[in-house]
Amino acid sequence: MKYPVSSSLRHRGKVLELDAAREMVTLLGINGEPIGSLSWDFVIDQILAYRKPPVQKEVRSEPRISLAFRVRYNTPEGQRFESRAGGIGGGGLFIESQSPLLVGTKLAMEFSLPENPTEWLPAKGIVAWVCPKSDQYTFSPGMGVRFSEVTPETRDRILELVKSGQGTGQAA
Repeated sequence: MKYPVSSSLRHRGKVLELDAAREMVTLLGINGEPIGSLSWDFVIDQILAYRKPPVQKEVRSEPRISLAFRVRYNTPEGQRFESRAGGIGGGGLFIESQSPLLVGTKLAMEFSLPENPTEWLPAKGIVAWVCPKSDQYTFSPGMGVRFSEVTPETRDRILELVKSGQGTGQAA
């Protein structure tokens, strides 16, 4: 099937040709010459990569702070990762990742806070939300992880760190 481009001023006169049998879309020039083709897989991947995630109501009930620190985490399947966290609060943390895990993935984690970078604090969490690509208004690519298990001592240290950071204007 061929679809003429008529509304777009920059591309008026060109034609999009859809080939359902080959699952390809081809751009034809004003004179009908093929300019280029893309597979439907590629077109779909591009749409998904650039879609705006639905705006969600703020669900955090804990204060948080933007802060860079190291984090190591394991998936239930045994995959082990080391990354940088970009923020933390009493309810969880944000792990920077070019390949964030799926929402609902359970993680065993350990992280080191800047006050004592050689001490690793254990916690467990669940991926609560994902930012698949960098966004100039929000975050780096990565995932928000909600704590499911954290010791009271670790949680108290996080809250103290957040409280001290808010006093210096670093709250996120």
